[in-house]
Amino acid sequence: MGTTRVKICGLRDPELVRAILHLPIDYIGFVFAKSKRQVTPQQTAEMIRVMEERRESGEQTPLSVGVFVDPSREELQALMQVAKLDVIQLHSHESAELCAWIKNTFPGVQVWKVISVVQAKAANGGNVSPAEANAGNAHEQHAIASVLEPYKHTVDAILLDTFDPVYGGGSGKTFAWDTIPPYQQWCRNAGIQLLVAGGLEADNVWELVQAYAPDGVDVSSGVETNGVKDTMKITSFVERVKQQ
Repeated sequence: MGTTRVKICGLRDPELVRAILHLPIDYIGFVFAKSKRQVTPQQTAEMIRVMEERRESGEQTPLSVGVFVDPSREELQALMQVAKLDVIQLHSHESAELCAWIKNTFPGVQVWKVISVVQAKAANGGNVSPAEANAGNAHEQHAIASVLEPYKHTVDAILLDTFDPVYGGGSGKTFAWDTIPPYQQWCRNAGIQLLVAGGLEADNVWELVQAYAPDGVDVSSGVETNGVKDTMKITSFVERVKQQ
């Protein structure tokens, strides 16, 4: 299995972008949804320009990801004229129709759909019989498929994140990782990438990678100190994920 990819999300400073581009980071995320990490299209264009300068020199460079919550088509069109994103990440109740429209309107741009996972007790937290466990797993598989199936041909990746009652995700809290396998199985069958977010940091991400080998991991608050991105924490996180 290939190396798990890394997304560092919520960057706001071009100089910080420049400072971490030597690391094997695969994606850099810019938040357009209401958030303390929110950026403008103009700020994003400036940071993308830093990334493009490195790409033009022949160096491996992360792809840019825009994070949105229920954006309008007009909002996306206006933004893409200012800041050309490589990936559009949708973090709320966006329809499969919108995902298809994005792919048709912006050829070559990836679409990622976030699925918010409600925090729950681990699956082994209760006493259930094997028959009950199998029945529960079958029901869970069916429920997950019913949620994901409409997006099967309109997205490039599913990103699991911990549910947040205000913003949907971005809570900085983990969810029960033993809920990952049925999503992972569906994504593999559909030929879609699976990424995981939610409370990740250098101290726990390798455990996730070893146990579940997601296609990618996404971090924001886990590489911050006092709400500000920390280059040392970013470096530690990336090194933990990319270790062999």
